[in-house]
Amino acid sequence: MDTPNKIPRATAKRLPLYYRYLRFLHADGKERVSSTELSDAVKVDSATIRRDFSYFGALGKRGYGYDVENLMNFFSKTLKQDRLTNVALVGIGNLGHALLNYNFHQSNNMRISAGFDVNEDIIGTIQSGIPIYPMDEMVEQLKMQQIEIAILAVPTEAAQDTTNKLVEADIKGILNFTPIRISVPETVRVQNVDLTNELQTLIYFIDYYKTFDEALDLED
Repeated sequence: MDTPNKIPRATAKRLPLYYRYLRFLHADGKERVSSTELSDAVKVDSATIRRDFSYFGALGKRGYGYDVENLMNFFSKTLKQDRLTNVALVGIGNLGHALLNYNFHQSNNMRISAGFDVNEDIIGTIQSGIPIYPMDEMVEQLKMQQIEIAILAVPTEAAQDTTNKLVEADIKGILNFTPIRISVPETVRVQNVDLTNELQTLIYFIDYYKTFDEALDLED
């Protein structure tokens, strides 16, 4: 099955959710699953699931549902979980330390393999099994280690300058934990993670939408 070059952003954000639940099913020995069962588990309506899957061709069979192992393997390849992806963490403050302690690679084929900071107390040390390098070596190290994805967790005032160095190092994707919207070339993908905004959105949904289905209709 060929994966299309582009799918809707909302669909792309749901793929890891499907993949994670399929892994649970496979671990439990489940051989097949219907869109209705998936809907109940991941809280996405079955019509949306079928539409999401339709972007990738015929993933299931009418009257049978979806083969759990085949679908899991398909999304594993689609999400690049069939190979190890090394990630750089830029900024080892409180949030950075928390991210270092979160072991991506225990459940996914991702791992933080290099950290960068300006703090002389941790430069040259190993933190949670990860070597910490000085910021002035970042471009060189990223290129040498062939790292293409970075997590940005630096102070706000350093965000854009640090981003410029990441671009210089040929980074292709940035997970941005800073509250500002960084500027990058069209060749670089940025995913913004703003915990304050997420909490504010959650509070808004609680105040104005009484049911899950109402909120879901808005998100779709």
